Amino acid sequence: MTSLLPTEDETMLDDMARGFLSEAAPVTHLRAMRDAGKTFDPDLWAQMVEMGWAGVLIPEAAGGSGMGHAAAGILARAMGRTLASSPFIPTAVIAPVIFQAAHDPRHEETLRGIAEGKHVFALAVDEGPKHDPENTKLVATRAGNAFRLSGLKTFVRNGNAADRFLVLAKVDDQLTLFDVPSDREGIQRTEMALVDSQDTARVQFLDVELRDEDIVGEIGGAMAILRPALAAGQAALAAEMAGLASGIFDLTLGYLKERKQFGKVIGSFQALQHRAAKLWCEMEVTESAVIHAGRMLDESPEDATLAVSLASARAIRTAALAVQEGVQLHGGIGMTDEYDAGFYMKRAQVGAEWLGDYGFHAARVAALRGF
Repeated sequence: MTSLLPTEDETMLDDMARGFLSEAAPVTHLRAMRDAGKTFDPDLWAQMVEMGWAGVLIPEAAGGSGMGHAAAGILARAMGRTLASSPFIPTAVIAPVIFQAAHDPRHEETLRGIAEGKHVFALAVDEGPKHDPENTKLVATRAGNAFRLSGLKTFVRNGNAADRFLVLAKVDDQLTLFDVPSDREGIQRTEMALVDSQDTARVQFLDVELRDEDIVGEIGGAMAILRPALAAGQAALAAEMAGLASGIFDLTLGYLKERKQFGKVIGSFQALQHRAAKLWCEMEVTESAVIHAGRMLDESPEDATLAVSLASARAIRTAALAVQEGVQLHGGIGMTDEYDAGFYMKRAQVGAEWLGDYGFHAARVAALRGF
């Protein structure tokens, strides 16, 4: 039975992450970035790298800490609490799993570069409104000893700041993954102005030349290395969403203890207490599912699919409930930009779509349970 209790190291990591982010990246930091028209803070990411967060899934031999997926979830959860915006999931979670799953010695330099903060990666797999990598249409056509790539990828998280793209395309009708420098001729990026004020792009590939050395793994072998990486990213995103729910819950609880109506703090009203208690219960169950997913990825990754999708589905629903209750329990001011509740709602809305929405994960859970 997988233990859901944190280890001493995990408790210390959680305390450190929360303390750092509460000072360096509170919600006011996101507000200031939005007001300045910025979606990426390189200084904040540099601080995270300095603390070793970029190497959380990278082995010590390649310059990382190798702490594992449960630790990555702790960091993601802490970021969700304060809505810290960073390339953590694409760069520190998804990319390292991809390069390690490829089992190619030449990727050790890339892993070391990630741990040292030399690279920011973006995952370019989606082409439509829903996450559906296995139905990728983008084609890399053979051109002598090279390939030519033309087409569009959308919803590319951290696509404007990235210096490397992990691009999923078809070669001879076989799904193949490429590692492409973002300054390669023919790549055009357009910022997607999403409500959560995070770095997201559409990436257009206009007859981009790809070489054999750009292939990660082998032709036709994309999903074998991409599936575990997507699972890792989904688990980290679920942790971030759980942290988001916790953050808006604490914000709302503080408001209930301060706001007075009819001469009493509104938190003393039984109806509001019931709503807060119900949300807390949902958060606790989701938290357990998220921790279990991280443990499964560390201990038995080949069996982790069900745990990851269960955690993802629960985290999406719980975050939605938390932000709805948070805005409503703040009353009319909850809908105003003056209060931070709206920032949590916007992040929850976008997070619910990236790397698979509720329907995607619920369908996978149902299939794995034989329905």
